Amino acid sequence: MKDTAFHSNVFPKADPDGLLAAVMLAFLATAGLFYVNIMAAIVDGLVSGMGISESAAGNIGSANIYGAAVGALIAVPVIKMFPWRPMAIASLLGLIALDLGSIPMDSADALLWMRLVHGLVGGFLVGVSFAVIARTKSPDRTFGTLLFVQFGLGGLGVMFLPRLAPVYGTQALFLALVAFSVATLLMVPFLHRYPVDRVNRGLGAAGKMRPAPMVLTLVAIFVFQAANMALLAFIIRLGISYGLDRSYVSTALGLATWVALAGPLTVMAIGVRFGRFRPLLAGMAITLGGAGFFHLSGQPWAYMFANCATGVTWGMVIAYLFGMTAEFDKAGRMSAVGGFISKLGLATGPLLAGRILDAELGFGALINFALAALAASALVMIAPALSLDRLAGEKSK
Repeated sequence: MKDTAFHSNVFPKADPDGLLAAVMLAFLATAGLFYVNIMAAIVDGLVSGMGISESAAGNIGSANIYGAAVGALIAVPVIKMFPWRPMAIASLLGLIALDLGSIPMDSADALLWMRLVHGLVGGFLVGVSFAVIARTKSPDRTFGTLLFVQFGLGGLGVMFLPRLAPVYGTQALFLALVAFSVATLLMVPFLHRYPVDRVNRGLGAAGKMRPAPMVLTLVAIFVFQAANMALLAFIIRLGISYGLDRSYVSTALGLATWVALAGPLTVMAIGVRFGRFRPLLAGMAITLGGAGFFHLSGQPWAYMFANCATGVTWGMVIAYLFGMTAEFDKAGRMSAVGGFISKLGLATGPLLAGRILDAELGFGALINFALAALAASALVMIAPALSLDRLAGEKSK
């Protein structure tokens, strides 16, 4: 598998550590998992467009993300063996074909299997993309750019797609995914090769990093993602169940997603200038406070505030957690593992949320579950953040 054609001077290359390259890498990583950013619209569209139950829609969403988790895991052993670009192009073409193939399906069971395969291909692409991002000089900032792109485009998705699905059916959802993959495919030739040994992280290679901080970082990613996605997958249904108008819910989610751009933008601006512990501590405090306001969703302002607060900190916290995974090896394999763990969490959230709602425990119980999981993730991420800050301080002396 060779990469010489795209490395020629036919295509001008963006500065490998510049903002333009970071944006294109963000699109690349987002393409494999963009449906997560519009998961609320997809779940609502499947319920309203296909007439299936909330649990069945949640299962389809979970299958998509569980497939992505397996795909990301497959990427881990191969990202060091082959050039990333041919693998990315093949994955994007596969995603386009699978999204187009999902449009005519009218069976929930058949669609579940189609989306499982789609997730497998998309997850592989994300694993490859995360490894490439880990090879940049400032992965925290690049992951921040990734979250910035995801939240910005996700805001458009949740703002407009819920209004289109009841009219045009689920094809509107899948065509949006196809359009994103095509746009990303056109960007690939303008990125550098990012060889495996491009950046020597030092912390992992020097043997100073014990396994415990690495494992705790991965656990924190899993729990944090599961808690957030448990709410996000059903956030439209939650707002409607509290008596809010569907139009207001869609508008609130879109605006809140754009407000949430402040989170990854903060990471892009400050990087690790203040370490990771202090930004994570502040972010998780705001997350817990904001999530608590979902209990007051009957008040439009509270629903808006809760979505804004949790959105801002989601993008900020997960960018730092992904950046932490990049410190464990120079090839980016641990970042790919982090992507795998992230997808497990993202897939588990809707699955557990669907079970809570099927048991008729209500959205109040779902909110409490998310709050407990977020608090647990906050406790877990403290130790590895402090450890990395300490080692970075010793290295700078």
